[in-house]
Amino acid sequence: MRCANGVVGILRMSVLARILLTRHSCSKLFVSGLSWDTNEPVLKEAFGKHGEIIEVKVICDHVSGKSRGYGFVKFTSESEATTALKEMDGQVLDGRQIRLQFAHKE
Repeated sequence: MRCANGVVGILRMSVLARILLTRHSCSKLFVSGLSWDTNEPVLKEAFGKHGEIIEVKVICDHVSGKSRGYGFVKFTSESEATTALKEMDGQVLDGRQIRLQFAHKE
């Protein structure tokens, strides 16, 4: 279905352009190796010195409520996330060595 003025084609192009522009940028980090006692305020405090944080999420077991050992930290920019990744990967947090990588979008 195509309009005479080409609006559909422009809309498709803008969606494609948006995907291509955002495909390589990522401001969200996947954090693994967390202690079972690590919670969101602890994670936010540890990563907050590397930039402005939008969201922190520690994934917890739905029965016990304890951390499952991983979570996510989302920064306002890709450069802040990159800095945090470089500075925090391999560091010890709550007695455990944490590992970081950019979170993959699905």
